Amino acid sequence: MATQPVFEREAQSVSVPIGKVEGVQSTNTDDRLAVEEALEIRLGQRSLSITMRTPGNDFELAAGFLFAEGMINAAEQIRSLGRPSDGCPNIVMVELMDGQRQAPVQAPRNFIMSSACGVCGKASLRDLEVNACPILPQDEIQLRPEIIHPLPDRLRQAQSVFDSTGGLHAAALYSLDGKLVSVREDVGRHNAVDKLIGAAMLAHRTPLRESILLVSGRASFELAQKALVAGIPVMAAVGAPSSLAVATASHAGMTLIGFLRNDRFNVYSGSRRILGLEQVV
Repeated sequence: MATQPVFEREAQSVSVPIGKVEGVQSTNTDDRLAVEEALEIRLGQRSLSITMRTPGNDFELAAGFLFAEGMINAAEQIRSLGRPSDGCPNIVMVELMDGQRQAPVQAPRNFIMSSACGVCGKASLRDLEVNACPILPQDEIQLRPEIIHPLPDRLRQAQSVFDSTGGLHAAALYSLDGKLVSVREDVGRHNAVDKLIGAAMLAHRTPLRESILLVSGRASFELAQKALVAGIPVMAAVGAPSSLAVATASHAGMTLIGFLRNDRFNVYSGSRRILGLEQVV
């Protein structure tokens, strides 16, 4: 029987033995992989959600998830965030203050999720219609293209775990002048955004009315929804947006940018906030 490799755990990554082939030459070496483990979020005595995530910032992830799903709207509604009595690192226990919501108000939901697609956990597509996104208030935000172009490079430079694994998504918040405020990484795009928004909410910085959100992959409906709940007026993605994300952003008054890379980007909604661009979307 072959000897099972021993994984040396370091924060959010592990070292694994691999065979490496270059042309006709092969060698044995080690590689680092992003850690993916299940996290159970318990609200009171009941299991609310199981999601695959990269360990780290779990309390922010739980808080951001509750916030984005409309169960809470302020950090003051959380009595405590902790682990179970046995100290299991893959469970977060959330206790709300007396009288606070214990379940979504709109519709029953199935919150079993994967790291790849949070919307797969919705009980049905009808729930997406019930859980309407908020409309952003009017603002006078005006962004020059030269503020937007450097955002992906600044995100990449801040991705510490990605540097060693190449296997994580990231989400970042920037000020309106393009300064990096905070970054979170995870194997799941929606988890990274939940961690980012959860951290801001716990620090009493929501709503994020003067912020730009950048995600490292594509822009899905669920990411747009989370950004809107947090009050973020501008969302950018390195990849493509989905049709539902564009429709949601347009309806809510959000500026949605896609394919932000190599000094280029497309504006799919909210072009009024981009200086020099005709207001066609």
